[in-house]
Amino acid sequence: MRTLFGTDGIRGKAHQYPLDPGTMFKLGVVLARRFRAQSSKPRILLGMDTRESGPEIASALIAGIAHEGGAPQFIGVIPTPGVAYLCRVTDAVAGISISASHNPFEDNGVKIFGHDGMKVPDAVEEEIETDLGRVQWSGVLTSWEPPNDSPDLIERYERFLDDGVAPDALRGRKVVLDAGNGAAFRIAPEVFRRAGAEVVVINDRPNGRNINDGCGAMHPEGLANVVVAEKADFGVAFDGDADRAIFVDDAGKIRDGDEIIYLWAQRLKRDGALKAGCVVTTVMSNFGFERQLREDGIDLRRANVGDKYVLEMMIACGASLGGEQSGHIIDLTVHTTGDGTHTALVFGELLARAGQPFSRLRTFTPMPQLLINQPVGSKPPLESLPKYQAALAAAQSQLDGQGRILVRYSGTENKVRVMVEGPDDVLIRRIAESLRDVLAGEIPKS
Repeated sequence: MRTLFGTDGIRGKAHQYPLDPGTMFKLGVVLARRFRAQSSKPRILLGMDTRESGPEIASALIAGIAHEGGAPQFIGVIPTPGVAYLCRVTDAVAGISISASHNPFEDNGVKIFGHDGMKVPDAVEEEIETDLGRVQWSGVLTSWEPPNDSPDLIERYERFLDDGVAPDALRGRKVVLDAGNGAAFRIAPEVFRRAGAEVVVINDRPNGRNINDGCGAMHPEGLANVVVAEKADFGVAFDGDADRAIFVDDAGKIRDGDEIIYLWAQRLKRDGALKAGCVVTTVMSNFGFERQLREDGIDLRRANVGDKYVLEMMIACGASLGGEQSGHIIDLTVHTTGDGTHTALVFGELLARAGQPFSRLRTFTPMPQLLINQPVGSKPPLESLPKYQAALAAAQSQLDGQGRILVRYSGTENKVRVMVEGPDDVLIRRIAESLRDVLAGEIPKS
């Protein structure tokens, strides 16, 4: 069983276990040792978002990799998908993205990619955890300053993004970008301008502590106001490491990942380019989305929450498009992970081809859905909680087959998530709050 790794790598409070210098040093040692079978001096890339704790974690990882005979190369501030891409196109055996995605600056994390640009499988994460317990640390690091950035690698990633759309694909389009004071704060505006767009940028002045702070993909309301005020064609909000994108249409309406995947899938189907006739999303995607796709002749496959699991199912069923309601969207024709900037560029080109405003494009009628998060101090198996199981059975009886209940633990935070879908807003709120209260009583916060 994994204890350090969640659904998206290692996540925790900066400076504290497992993100303390000692554990990160040992992780660098373990990775260099693991990949030495592929190269006598394994090259491992490291990139990070804009959190103030990033350099400390990078320094510890670099010291551990070098101590074990590896060749660490620090890229600098770059979106997580940039690290994944560069793993695939260089001789690097692995890549590490130092980020806690949408979490506040106090948190940080580590995501590990193999040379194929894919996040390492769960089984490998378990092996890494086991190996960490066998590594000793002297308690001394020679340097806390990471080496200089690698602008050549950053430029190579930018050229990849450029190539994802036709030259001048967004000429004449006005776009508002909310960088969330995160990893895309320089790269996204640059590539949008190269694509011909008129770009307005907000929240692009990171100071180490303002990442995701009332901005970005988790808080797109401010973006919506700017889109309307600027009379822009659309807006895009990125999370801290820019692997997800949340859109705002020209009327200021926030559009989630389900809607973007729907419109993208429709375009691919019309062009005869929708591989396997299906898309892959997660158990969180709205049932109204699934129902409309079915009516349109497109199959929907559901994976567990986490873009790595979406990717695994996409490969298994031959799909080229998949993602999550939260804005992680994978275009498997060119990428192995969600990339908010690539998604925004390609979708911007799709809108340009559509010939009508974003707000007028038909999507689907969503079924009412409510998600409530409850902090927990532990994560016992849900089936072991008798009061919750009784409440769940009663809730399912109330829905009478006309909705869905999904309750799961967060893979990145100490929370349990209660999601209810149904035909009536009042009913699903009553059910969700009842289940939350029962769980709060059976699982104390500490």
